[in-house]
Amino acid sequence: MFASIAAAVPTPPAVRTATAATYAAFIGSGFAFASWAARIPQVRDRLGLDSAALGLVLLAIAAGSLVALPLSGPLVTRFGSARIVGTMAVLLGVGLVVAALGAQAGVAPVVAGLALLGFANGAWDVAMNVQGTVVERHLGRSVMSRFHAGFSLGTVAGALVGAVMIALRVPVAVHLVAVAVLVVLVVTWQARRFIAGHGPGEPASPESAPGGALAAWKEPRTLLIGLFVLAFAFAEGVGNDWISVAAIDGHHVSAALGTIAFALFLTAMTAGRWFGPRLLDRYGRTAVVRVLAVFGIAGVALFVFGPGPVYAYAGTLLWGLGASLGFPVGMSAGGDDPRKAAGRVSVIASIGYCAFLGGPPIIGFLGDHITVLRALTVVAVLLAVAAMIATTVRPPRPSR
Repeated sequence: MFASIAAAVPTPPAVRTATAATYAAFIGSGFAFASWAARIPQVRDRLGLDSAALGLVLLAIAAGSLVALPLSGPLVTRFGSARIVGTMAVLLGVGLVVAALGAQAGVAPVVAGLALLGFANGAWDVAMNVQGTVVERHLGRSVMSRFHAGFSLGTVAGALVGAVMIALRVPVAVHLVAVAVLVVLVVTWQARRFIAGHGPGEPASPESAPGGALAAWKEPRTLLIGLFVLAFAFAEGVGNDWISVAAIDGHHVSAALGTIAFALFLTAMTAGRWFGPRLLDRYGRTAVVRVLAVFGIAGVALFVFGPGPVYAYAGTLLWGLGASLGFPVGMSAGGDDPRKAAGRVSVIASIGYCAFLGGPPIIGFLGDHITVLRALTVVAVLLAVAAMIATTVRPPRPSR
């Protein structure tokens, strides 16, 4: 299926084609995820879940991802990023369909579908980020955050389509099954256009570099980058899962307007990721992510403590902007050495995804005691931690 992947040094047209294909993989992943996230309030109401129970259901996504992430480095090494992305797109589509149809029956099938979705998303995430480091190196310039902007663009599109589906009263199952079919068709086709990594002094592919994920688990810098990514992933994941719920329950807006708050959050993340490379090249990774962490802290405070919906919407914009570059910068830092990119990206992503494991139940349980809106202040605390350890994402100095 993926036999057309270049086995020799890729030509400039092949690199451009692979760049477009990498964007498609990121966009498709974001669109699928946001399509599910946009319908969380309706699934919650359908199943009659309180905040704590909803948090446990959402935990299935993170649990599935955490099973996949430690395996993804060896899988990408063995099969290549193209095969993993294509296969996981199919698996994610199946999980989305199971969750959507299962919502009509009860909690158990939804949990099963979300676990499958999370497993597929975890391996897909590592594989497309490894391909992003390959393309970035062949282009000779920083583009990783723009690939993540593609992911955010997909989430914006998914959220806006979700808002329209809610307004038109389209059933959750019809909406999400259509999304699954679209994503599987597009992403499996585009993954065929990926390239292997070839550069001076590199192995045939950075995906097959020696060392692997087990060696990367012993590297202090890699572990600190993982903690850095965890903090920003928590800010991003909590925003994805809880902004619409918090806006509806805490600021008493309608379901459609709650989804618009989610869309504003994603729009700000997309803008930060698209325009971020120029700032990163000019001021460096550490300075930029520290400033953005401050923006995120201010945005969370405004969203939680603002006196009305207008302030909440402004807070979502600052929150989204503040969370925008942490994850892609961490992925780029993991790929600084192309020979060890697959293993390090796998480890960093595994640590970062702990935020998606802990985020839903933490916010859910706190929400039962102090409301979901007040529980979101945890995000600001973790962003402060990320700002303090931001020096770890600086590119290492070359050896003399």
